[in-house]
Amino acid sequence: MVVKKNRWLIALSAIAIHLSIGSIYAYSVFKEPLSDAYGWDATGVSFSFTIAIFFLGLSTAIFGRFVEKYGPRISAFVAAVLFSGGMIGAGFFLSIESLYGFYFTYGAIGGIGLGIGYISPVSTLVKWFPDRRGLATGMAVFGFGAGALIAGPLAEWLMSTVGIPFTFYSLGIGYFILMALGASYIVKPPEDWKPASMKEKTEEGETRVKQDLSQMTANEAIKTGRFWMLWWMMLINISAGIMLISVASPMAQEKVGMTAIAAATMVGIMGLFNGGGRVGWAAISDYIGRANVYIIFFVVQLIFFLILPYTTNALLFQIIIFIILTIYGGGFASLPAFIGDLFGTKQLGAIHGYLLTAWSTAGILGPMAVAYIRETTESYNFTFYVFAFLLATALVVSLFMKGSIKKQRAQQSS
Repeated sequence: MVVKKNRWLIALSAIAIHLSIGSIYAYSVFKEPLSDAYGWDATGVSFSFTIAIFFLGLSTAIFGRFVEKYGPRISAFVAAVLFSGGMIGAGFFLSIESLYGFYFTYGAIGGIGLGIGYISPVSTLVKWFPDRRGLATGMAVFGFGAGALIAGPLAEWLMSTVGIPFTFYSLGIGYFILMALGASYIVKPPEDWKPASMKEKTEEGETRVKQDLSQMTANEAIKTGRFWMLWWMMLINISAGIMLISVASPMAQEKVGMTAIAAATMVGIMGLFNGGGRVGWAAISDYIGRANVYIIFFVVQLIFFLILPYTTNALLFQIIIFIILTIYGGGFASLPAFIGDLFGTKQLGAIHGYLLTAWSTAGILGPMAVAYIRETTESYNFTFYVFAFLLATALVVSLFMKGSIKKQRAQQSS
């Protein structure tokens, strides 16, 4: 007997998983408490976050095929075990004051769980929402962006109440329950499944379902020009966003004279625009097309990065930064739906994993580039010009991508 599933509950389950793993972005709340309690320097404490993000990118590429082979339920449950196990293990090694044990559990084991958990629900959501691919994946990835908003205050309260090791134990158990509940409901839809409203409109001739450009395996996809065009587009979009995130507070104070408190407030608000952009831009992409959305991304950012060197007004500076952060989040959220459009849903999870190596690369490129240029020139302005050039290359690539899609569509029609 086949149990009928509600696709909106599938989406809610994906959000539960992403809310849990998105807590990684609240890591900054642990920095000072760990340094004060164990005498570790700030660089040593921060390195665990770097390890986790590195293993996130690495595991999405390595375990994408695992997700496709065993399905979203098993994959999400494995992610729950690894991510929560990393948290609980971190609590143990903190109790014996072992920094390297903390690196291994929170950074490596937790990071692998983070990567598997990130891609596990995505291909399933694309299949459950053929009519609203962007909105569906945008909601899930919004959960990842919003996870820190819940985890940050909760972790602060727990540390002051039960101490640091028990904070990690408590969070690990809580995340496991939330992720396991999400994993228990997620399942792939039946083959060629469509929602009732979409079926009716199709049968009555009101709408014609746009076919994916192709149905490819991951190995076939990475041999195409479209895969590498999309990889470059993601690399530049993520690098531009991460670069700003990594230096937002000192940049705001240096360039437009904001106080430390005002700059810190701006950083908090940036998280809201990052999360809002994930839902907003992904939903818009359902109506105007993914290729057009990415062209808008690069046109807008190119203009803003050329304006930023001359920006001295604090309000204008913040507006520009907030808009760029919506684009940063929107790029992540629109990606799974774009993959489905280009390569189909046959091995979407594995292809998504390969493309997220752009995230790992950008996580190093963006912050290192801005740090080096700022140190060398004693100004942030040249950084904006460098990234404006990179955004111009991404804009050209996105125009080539649109042309390639248009050509393929014409061949399909004929």
